[in-house]
Amino acid sequence: GAEGSTLMSYFSKNQIQALKPKITFSTLRDLQCPVLQSNDPQGKPEESCSTEELFEWLGAVLNQVNLDNKSSSFLSTYCCPEPNTVVEKAFLCTITGFIIPEKIIQLLEQLCCYFGEPKLAYWLTLTVHGFADSPVSWRENEHGFHKGGENLYNFVIFRNLDYWLQMAVGAHDDCPP
Repeated sequence: GAEGSTLMSYFSKNQIQALKPKITFSTLRDLQCPVLQSNDPQGKPEESCSTEELFEWLGAVLNQVNLDNKSSSFLSTYCCPEPNTVVEKAFLCTITGFIIPEKIIQLLEQLCCYFGEPKLAYWLTLTVHGFADSPVSWRENEHGFHKGGENLYNFVIFRNLDYWLQMAVGAHDDCPP
């Protein structure tokens, strides 16, 4: 109605426009991936990796850190945790922009459908990063972005549809309920 046209008038007058999220796809070849067991988030030596090891590894992969641990590389000497397996192809889809919670839930549901047909993957992840100065906060407390700004969560979904939920919030923020 009238409110909608007033709002649209404001946006057009101030040259504000809606932007669509940017989507990029990439294929990672011969990627060393941690071995995970859905029923063992702590991991066991020589059997499976822990949630903490996965979280650190995933951060390195998402930030395109070289994982070969060569002594000539002084930027990073990080390598994939043990035990691990080499995956011939891993697909990475990055969506950048303002994404509402309903779309994140829809993405999560679509990822769960991936295991509806026999696949070679044992697990997959969905990571959601908030902006450092995000107005989103937990438990109605102001987000402490002036002092840190960590704000992300990660779903690890397994073939049997078990999942792990990992969250990272800043030291000055409350944990989600």
